[in-house]
Amino acid sequence: MKITYYPEDDVIYIDLQDKPSVESEEVSPDIVVDFDEEGIPVGIEISNASQKVRFQDLEIINLPVSGLTLKKAA
Repeated sequence: MKITYYPEDDVIYIDLQDKPSVESEEVSPDIVVDFDEEGIPVGIEISNASQKVRFQDLEIINLPVSGLTLKKAA
């Protein structure tokens, strides 16, 4: 999973799986879910993100992963 913020567009995109999307559905104003060919969600786009997401409150809790890497864009 990858979470990317695009400041020039004020959009957050959450890649859930490394699969192409074939269909998208706006599930709420400014929130679009992308689906693969089997109807499984592969991504979530949040527009006007700075108005909807509190970036400073980001927490990662109980994920079953080791070696988590945080990257900051250059």
